[in-house]
Amino acid sequence: MQAAFINIGLDRTAFLYVGDVLDPDSLKSDDTSPENTTLTPEAIKDRSSIERRPIEKILKEGQRIVVQIAKEPLGTKGARVTMFLSIPGRYLVLMPDFKHIGVSRRIEDEDERERLTSLVQEIKSEDSGIIIRTAAKDISQDLLKKDLEYLLSLGEKVSKDAKTASTRTLIHSDLGIVEKTVRDFYSDEVSQIIVDDAGTFEKLGRFLKSTIPNSIEKLQLYTDITPLFDVYGIEIDIGRALGARVELPSGGYLIIDQAEALTSFDVNTGRFVGQLSAHETILKTNMESVKQVVAQLRIRNIGGIIVIDFIDMESLEDRETVYEALQTELKKDKSRTNVLKISELGLIQMTRKRTSESLERQLMEPCFYCDGRGRIRSTASEAYDLLREISRRAIQTGQKKVTIRVRKDIKEFIENKESNLFEKIKTKHKVKINFQVMALTTEMLNDTPFEVLSN
Repeated sequence: MQAAFINIGLDRTAFLYVGDVLDPDSLKSDDTSPENTTLTPEAIKDRSSIERRPIEKILKEGQRIVVQIAKEPLGTKGARVTMFLSIPGRYLVLMPDFKHIGVSRRIEDEDERERLTSLVQEIKSEDSGIIIRTAAKDISQDLLKKDLEYLLSLGEKVSKDAKTASTRTLIHSDLGIVEKTVRDFYSDEVSQIIVDDAGTFEKLGRFLKSTIPNSIEKLQLYTDITPLFDVYGIEIDIGRALGARVELPSGGYLIIDQAEALTSFDVNTGRFVGQLSAHETILKTNMESVKQVVAQLRIRNIGGIIVIDFIDMESLEDRETVYEALQTELKKDKSRTNVLKISELGLIQMTRKRTSESLERQLMEPCFYCDGRGRIRSTASEAYDLLREISRRAIQTGQKKVTIRVRKDIKEFIENKESNLFEKIKTKHKVKINFQVMALTTEMLNDTPFEVLSN
């Protein structure tokens, strides 16, 4: 496997792949010059197994190492970790073990990339690498310098704590969920940041003042008696984000199915029939679905393998149009994606980087009744199972009187639709059956999980 399992103090051991192992030999450039400033973690990971030293030559059982969680535990898998440490700030990411300067691929303007690289080159230390984040676009050197100073001080603290900490100890944790969300998603397009907790309001205010210029003016403390989620319909949005069906503007819809191996998006025209031709209807529905698919990927935090089943398009030009529209929309997504060309069947296969559980996995759990399959056995299936069990028990035990606790719908199915078969079984085995109807019915699964009553 060329991997190691690392005990980091959690319930499940973490997974460390050899490509994420910090090998001192890997930090040297191809000419073995220690002054290398272009080597990146990606370059090390891309090296073939022939160029890499085997993991057993780098790590030993019981060795003490410092790792960073790259992917949170997913399902039954433990966290994936890396030895390539990175400390994110608002505009920059510090990589203490490297010396290169990288620029976010979302900053496409070459002049701006060169400007930012030049500015960072002037202020960065020689023994650390820097990644310039998308948020750094068009900002001044003073802000970059301020962010870098904060990261360097934090990096020194992490390095110091790592030398004195005991094993299986948390050395550094990223910002809290509120600050991290604002740091990573704030942009000039944000008009308001509304908080309904006074303590969080003060803490976030301090964070905004120290990191994002002019943003403090957009921070508001909500004090009205009506819950904030009710005012903005957040509960409704959460419900929609967990539903399998998503409506499209013209009447079409998506069906989203998150399985263990992949997530599928099925595009349907629904009640939309267009005004000119089937060709127009199909193209318009597919184009509408592109925006909604990408939006749902972000809202639901869907990662891994994704298959989009567009409505079949006979025209190569239409397929290219839809494909290019998808690529354009994905540029708005912060997670890295890899998209294959649309097939003649209208299928697109893609991957999206996954670092944490999807919204569905975080807020929902497998149904205990259907065992997570999304289907339950029909009344007929359960009834025939019961009839076979009656025959089986009669043969094995020889009992002549049997009492059976049964759901009402199963009892009614046997007595109304399979009464002849039921009588034959009783006659054949000379057994008397007494049904006792159970209180539990499948309809109860639709009942509200709680009810608030007044005294």
